[in-house]
Amino acid sequence: MTLRLFDACCAQADYKVPQADQEGVEVPTNEGGEHLGESDSWWYQELGLQPTFSTWSQITFLHMYLLVVRVRANPLHESVQTYMRHLIDHFSHTAEHRMDVLHNLGTRSIRTKYLKDLFIQWRGIIAAYDEGLVKGDAALGAAVWRNIWKASPTGADGKEIDWTKVAWVVAYMRRVTSELSKIPEADLEGALIGADGSPTSRIFGYSAVDKKLAGAE
Repeated sequence: MTLRLFDACCAQADYKVPQADQEGVEVPTNEGGEHLGESDSWWYQELGLQPTFSTWSQITFLHMYLLVVRVRANPLHESVQTYMRHLIDHFSHTAEHRMDVLHNLGTRSIRTKYLKDLFIQWRGIIAAYDEGLVKGDAALGAAVWRNIWKASPTGADGKEIDWTKVAWVVAYMRRVTSELSKIPEADLEGALIGADGSPTSRIFGYSAVDKKLAGAE
């Protein structure tokens, strides 16, 4: 069950790197030297984020966190911890595969170092988003900005960051948290995975309501 739920998280900001399997073709990079992929996800097309490994990681973490918030309603602490451990295990396997196949990080020691750094980030993300959910939208928005936008004062286009886009993500998180809270734990998979097994969802994904609430129209 946790693998399929993780797949739903992973798919939200999925991207491809067409040059990865083309011998002798250089993968384009951004100013920070990160490989740039291609994606039609609203996280990139609407929010102007760059389809990189780090952006995918942060958006996947965000969705994993939203699932964790829902599962915490389970009164059995041990079950919650097991669930969280399975999620991060699935993330680690998927992230390492992407590093190797899409980004040519063939050295296991380098991948292991990146994975350790990502695990530390995951723990920090849980604390930051927890604080934001409790303290209010300003604190949650600050956490989103630090993690998704890397605390940059500018967007990928070099212009001053559009704070309505940060607010859009906050509205998204609030809506998803609310909707997940209404779904019995046993029914989560059905709510987040399509009948054909694809990670499609009426909960995760673009919502015009979120955009309107954030004033991003």
